[in-house]
Order: sequence, then structure tokens, then C-alpha cells
Amino acid sequence: MIEFALNAEVRSDLGKGASRRLRRNANLVPAVIYGGDKAPQSISLQANEVAKLIENEAAFSHVIALNIAGATETVLIKALQRHPAKSFVLHADFVRVVADHKLTAHVPLHFINAETAPAVKQQGGEVSHTISEVEVSCLPKDLPEFIEVDLAKVEIGQTVHLSDLAVPAGVELVALAHGNDLAVANIHASRVKEEGAE
Repeated sequence: MIEFALNAEVRSDLGKGASRRLRRNANLVPAVIYGGDKAPQSISLQANEVAKLIENEAAFSHVIALNIAGATETVLIKALQRHPAKSFVLHADFVRVVADHKLTAHVPLHFINAETAPAVKQQGGEVSHTISEVEVSCLPKDLPEFIEVDLAKVEIGQTVHLSDLAVPAGVELVALAHGNDLAVANIHASRVKEEGAE
């Protein structure tokens, strides 16, 4: 489902110098679209539109409609290069979405019930997040906006792994498929309590 759209222009002036001029003089972000059965295409985007788009976490795990010269390309954000100090986008890479081809994308994790979990609320445990997003493989129609990590029943000293997550139908966790059952989060005893006990 497409919820996001950006207007883009075909870019013929290529190279680092051209990209610098785009950013400095026209307030544009140079970008490239890859994948599908087409050749890579160089485009430029309005910097303010890109900034507004990426304010929304969901933009990174949703199909985006790129309107280019009267045609529409459906894409996912593959990578963003940001300014090291000012955090604005210097360059963007997009990958084309093909309806019947599986894609891989990074999806954020949303941690729920952390404050109300008995291990936290009653026993004073502290939650640690090991990772904040996961790479998934699925068809475009099955791409989730996020995956929930429910901490309600996690006990002190217990770790939540990828294999513990409830993943939507049709969605595969890439690390798990490769045999890596990564730790996602854990609840541990409060350091303040430990020091007090000593």
C-alpha cells in the first residue's frame, strides 16, 4: 500500500561536482533508482520534500511513489547519505518494487508493555534494547510498517530473540533464515539495586 509520494526530475548532469551544485544552488538532493528489470536512473528531489518524508519513521518501510516526468516508479528507500554534522540528506538510493518479486527492507521494532511488565513495574528491572530494526524479506504487499516486541511477560534475566517475535504472515526475518537468532531485548536487574545490595 502506497502512502508516500515524492516528485522527482531526471538528472543528466552527473558526478560529484554536479551533485554539489544541485545541493548548493537548487536545494535539490541527487538520487539514484536501482533494480527491477530497468537500468539505474539518476534523479533529483526537492530537499525540503525529502526532509519532510524522512521525519516519518514509516517512510523507511513503506512503498513510495516517485513521480518522474509524468511516470510513476514504486520504490523503497535503500540508503540515505547524510551530512555528518547537520544531518540533512546529501544523496538517496532507491530500489524499484516489483509486485510479484520478494524484496528485503529494514523494518523498525516497536517495544510495547515495557513500563507495565511485572519485571519492570514490580521488580524494578530495566529494559535494554539490543537492536532497533530488523531486515525482512517479503512481497511488497506484505511489507509491515513495524514489528512489535511484547515485553509484558519477559522476566528479569530473560532475553527476547528474533525467534520469539510474532511476525506477520508472508514475512521472513532475514537473519533468522540464515540461522542467526539475534538477541532483540532483555530485562535485567537494576544496577542501583545491585550496588545497594553490595
